[in-house]
Amino acid sequence: MTNVVAIVGRPNVGKSTLYNRLIGEQEAIIDNISGVTRDRLYGTSEWNGIPFTVIDTGGFVHGSDDIFEAEIRRQVQIAIDEATVIIFMVDVTTGITDLDEEVANMLRRGRKPVILVVNKVDNNQRLLDANEFWSLGFESTFFLSSITGSGTGELLDALAESLDATPDELDTDLPKFAIVGQPNVGKSSLTNALLGEERNIVTDIAGTTRDSIHSRYSKFDRDFYLIDTAGLRKKAKVHEDLEFYSVIRAIRAVEEADVCLLLIDATTGIESQDMSVFQLAVKRKKGVVILVNKWDLLEKETNSAKDFEAKIKKKLAPFNDVPVIFISALTKQRIFKAMETALDVYERRQQRIKTSELNDVMLKVIEKYPPPSKKGRFIRIKYVTQLPGSSPAFAFFCNYPEYIQASYRNYLENQLRKQYDFSGVPISIYFRKK
Repeated sequence: MTNVVAIVGRPNVGKSTLYNRLIGEQEAIIDNISGVTRDRLYGTSEWNGIPFTVIDTGGFVHGSDDIFEAEIRRQVQIAIDEATVIIFMVDVTTGITDLDEEVANMLRRGRKPVILVVNKVDNNQRLLDANEFWSLGFESTFFLSSITGSGTGELLDALAESLDATPDELDTDLPKFAIVGQPNVGKSSLTNALLGEERNIVTDIAGTTRDSIHSRYSKFDRDFYLIDTAGLRKKAKVHEDLEFYSVIRAIRAVEEADVCLLLIDATTGIESQDMSVFQLAVKRKKGVVILVNKWDLLEKETNSAKDFEAKIKKKLAPFNDVPVIFISALTKQRIFKAMETALDVYERRQQRIKTSELNDVMLKVIEKYPPPSKKGRFIRIKYVTQLPGSSPAFAFFCNYPEYIQASYRNYLENQLRKQYDFSGVPISIYFRKK
């Protein structure tokens, strides 16, 4: 299972700043007003080859009547329950507070590894002041400044040592397909239809499935894992404690999977939250198949499926080289075609192209339309090779890699897709100095 790192602590100690630094993006709002982070944020990071999900929780405030602070306390407790490792952040400028002591007591009662981070240690006086935090009794204690980044390398080294670098217990040789999408779109119904048994509870209440369920499908000479997830909801709608478990486990399922089957509701079309799930899968370089469920509920007009698919792909742009299958989990319409397509995407994601063949094909393409010059520099791409990895990635070696524009990168990706079948598979392109 994916490693989950939760950053906890009272408000305004710098959790969001550290979160942004760990994931490499400015996602969390940074402000010096106490309690800015009202919701959990989650992103991914990697250190020493070990990937992990990072959760930025709201600040822990005990005994407050404020509804937001009461919710934040619940968020922190759930993050503690779900996390593989907990980063407990405190502020050197305020010293140890009663709230810090209370959070420390909560963490000591748990059995999860805890790393104490004393933040805002950016000068010699604060370095001396930070030593009082050893009294909290955590063996793994680090002094750092999340704003400048000093000390974060040592923190990440310790974090990596505490995380699980071993693969999950599933048969890793078998394809893993995650059925993802919004609540009540029919994920469990699809799983049950494929397995031929009522493995999951199916009701018309959104969010019935609270956990990710792994089921092995071994029929008709096919063998793979199905991962049925709880629905991914907009963070603004994640109110219940159990819903947060669902979100984290759904993210884990995406990261575990080789191919994500994104179910959308034919009666509503593709919505913003569907796009968020799609982008999550693409960002993690997973194969993607779009399944339009409940298609039997719509009247079959001439070319309606074709028009519906065109609308979907317009929204998915620029990466819209994705199979779209119209199904009904209830009537089992095209559900086996959906799985055949997922297996095809899995195979395409695994494909490896010989370097000699790649150069024969792509250098001719580049010769026809070379990269435009920039700042008087003529760019020459001399060599291309596929990089090792779990998803297709290609390195183009040239004299001025920093001058190649995004439009030309898109051109090369389109040509790769034209020459080789990568439908449903995100590909990565890198430019390197020759």
